[in-house]
Amino acid sequence: MAVFIDTGAFMTYRNKRDIHHSESDGMLRRALQREFGIIYTTDFIYDETLTLAMVRTGDKNVAKDVSDVMPSPRIEMLMIDDTILNKARELFFRLFDKRISFTDVTTMAVMQQ
Repeated sequence: MAVFIDTGAFMTYRNKRDIHHSESDGMLRRALQREFGIIYTTDFIYDETLTLAMVRTGDKNVAKDVSDVMPSPRIEMLMIDDTILNKARELFFRLFDKRISFTDVTTMAVMQQ
């Protein structure tokens, strides 16, 4: 069993002002205890999460907390390599009318492997 953690979960986990904080906090803590198996994320999610933490909260501490949690030894951060990037590029243009972010299509490409 495995779980993929996306930007939304990391953001609500550390942003106590978010209405979903309590739920996300509990779920991520359980995930970090390996209740759901291996935890995966990507370097693109890391980038997106830190940027979003800065833009949405303006709080350096929230960004720092997220930055500290994501490289946890319990979270396997997958790097977007050329193969994934090329697949993501293909998906991005194929799904362009659906307005899916490039970061999200990189996640889709990772999931398809």
